[in-house]
Amino acid sequence: MIHPATELRFINPLVGYGVFATSLIPAGSITYVKDSLEVEVSPEAYQTHPPAMQAVIEKYSYIDERGYRIISWDFAKYINHCCNCNSMSTGYGFEIAIRDIYPGEEITDEYGIFNLTEPMLLSCNRGACRQVLQPEDFDHYFPIWDEKLKAALAHFRQVPQPLLPFVDELTLQALEAYFNDPALYRSVYALRYQKQVNGVMVQSGS
Repeated sequence: MIHPATELRFINPLVGYGVFATSLIPAGSITYVKDSLEVEVSPEAYQTHPPAMQAVIEKYSYIDERGYRIISWDFAKYINHCCNCNSMSTGYGFEIAIRDIYPGEEITDEYGIFNLTEPMLLSCNRGACRQVLQPEDFDHYFPIWDEKLKAALAHFRQVPQPLLPFVDELTLQALEAYFNDPALYRSVYALRYQKQVNGVMVQSGS
């Protein structure tokens, strides 16, 4: 479920649609939470679809730590990537604003956390753009992402959280444990999908 202070807008034929803030979303706000209406496609179920349908699933889903492709029922699936994103997935399963997101600003994400199975060419012209996302980005960048997430979580209890009622109880307990003891922080690397091949764990994209 996407943050309620958002709307879907058409950007251009190349990018397509994007999600934009309709009012200030302060740093530390949950911007997306996986809820009970999200569509889950297991690795086995994905293989049963024809190639054309697999392409649609790939376009509108992300891969979670179990290897399931998650498709949002609302327009959260239209959030675009930016290498200088303002929202990011956490090890607690929800996404959070890592800086203030202002009215009219596009909400952007870090796709490197989404367990890519192959490189993704970017169409961004910004100076900080990585040009191509790689499945290995997760391993290279997660310490940097964790620092940004910790800074955002410091604001978590001081800002409005309209999506908090949709966070499950176990996650809330894990968050409370972290707030009481920072050593219990759950790294974003907890979202890294690892699968078994002939009894050996390998990372997504291998």
